Amino acid sequence: MTAEFTQSGAEQFSLPGQPVPFFLEAGEGERAHLFDSLITVLLSKDETGGQFGVFTYAAPKGDAIPTHVHADVHETFFMLSGRARVWIRDAQGEQHEKLLGTGDFGYVPAGCLHTFRVEADDTRIMGVSSGGFERFFAASGTRTDSLELPQPPYVPSPEQIDRAAREYGNDFRFDLRPLDG
Repeated sequence: MTAEFTQSGAEQFSLPGQPVPFFLEAGEGERAHLFDSLITVLLSKDETGGQFGVFTYAAPKGDAIPTHVHADVHETFFMLSGRARVWIRDAQGEQHEKLLGTGDFGYVPAGCLHTFRVEADDTRIMGVSSGGFERFFAASGTRTDSLELPQPPYVPSPEQIDRAAREYGNDFRFDLRPLDG
């Protein structure tokens, strides 16, 4: 037997919160705005017994994520559309940089510094990460019913970002800007 959780329109959607079969239609999931991006959580640690989360990330050209590291979170980038430049410094200090396009994939192991910058409008990235990290976006941003990028951007307070970063194990390195040069 399967459970089907669907909705119509842009009303806020909640995932089932437990490991049961379910389906999502296009645009469904738990959505959040953070700066000028729209993040949609499709699967959380609650549905996977803590194993992993799946989300999409949509942002306009020029959107850049500050350099950061997750001590315990593995992260992937699968390009659904558009382009993003990804930079990684691995545990041995070696730097890796690649422009990813539609259909390309990148992986960031836990403990590696990384950042990315959106290089094309209409960019959408699917991320899979260690369970729990997917909740960072709503904690540092704001939940939304919208299917669109935020207008104007949602700018959280420094306290909100700091609180979410501590809770979800993000260590931001604002002094490192490897994609600026």
